Amino acid sequence: MDIFFQDPTAIPLPPNEVRIKELLAEPWPDNRRVRITLEVTPFQKRPNGQIAITNPLGDEVASVSIIESITPRMEITLHLRGETPSGEYRVSAAIFYVNELGDQDAPHEERESVVVDQAEITFQISQM
Repeated sequence: MDIFFQDPTAIPLPPNEVRIKELLAEPWPDNRRVRITLEVTPFQKRPNGQIAITNPLGDEVASVSIIESITPRMEITLHLRGETPSGEYRVSAAIFYVNELGDQDAPHEERESVVVDQAEITFQISQM
């Protein structure tokens, strides 16, 4: 499979060396949506990802799964569920690969996922 990157000098890395380069969270002015930017190192095999946002009470208010990304830079807008109290929100991201060594006939949910990198950041939502 050919994967094309914008930077021709970037060297694609094997799955166990793929890392998160950047994780950003930018709340929209309405405090109901958050733009998440996730950038990973160039890769040889398409990575999977999981991003979750928790509110100041520790409740998960948004999440997204990324399946075999074709680009190292992803921008996603997440909509916050429920009430949006002001305070510090936490974004956690993980990059992982599904272990291909197991039973190939097993359902995807039963295959082992191997996390290769994780990151966390916080952002503030202020009272409107």
